[in-house]
Amino acid sequence: METIVIATGNKHKVSEIKEMLAPFIQGRYKLVSMREAGFTGSIEETGETFEENAFIKAETVCRATGRITLADDSGLCVDALGGRPGVYSARYGGLDSDDEQISLLLSELKDVPEEKRAARFVAVFCAVFPDGKRISARGECEGSILFERRGFDDFGYDPVFYYGPAGKTFAEMTQSEKCAVSHRGKAVRKFAEVFFAKK
Repeated sequence: METIVIATGNKHKVSEIKEMLAPFIQGRYKLVSMREAGFTGSIEETGETFEENAFIKAETVCRATGRITLADDSGLCVDALGGRPGVYSARYGGLDSDDEQISLLLSELKDVPEEKRAARFVAVFCAVFPDGKRISARGECEGSILFERRGFDDFGYDPVFYYGPAGKTFAEMTQSEKCAVSHRGKAVRKFAEVFFAKK
């Protein structure tokens, strides 16, 4: 069974990616985190786009482990903020905690009316192979930013990202509901169609 490394130390993200790829893998591959693969270094995300950062992460871990490596870069883009926080979503305002970042976001949007709070989650998946080949795919999910948090799953910006067709925030959805419509779910499915077609 061939091993594919997921270039993240975020346990929540590893679990989510494994669940989304499970229908495509069907026992042919073993997915492990970069820590499980022996990578303990840090990765400097210097890209200006989600595509660049996903590639940087995948290439760094692929070179270190010698295995096919999958990485994603994702973030929240808010129209009223000119697309911010964008690629800086995980370190928005220099803050480390999700709660602080959400508080900053809500503060910056406090005077923005409901009809102008459009936003989208963006995710890019990239796989880098030991021979230098790479595959990537992008997914987006349109929504809006609420004035306050809703839901119990406090991962990232999920408690304030409202997905209209479901009438819920991402934090109010079950994992399967979220995977069916999320930016990451869309990117994974597009990625899987290409990746497994080439195998």
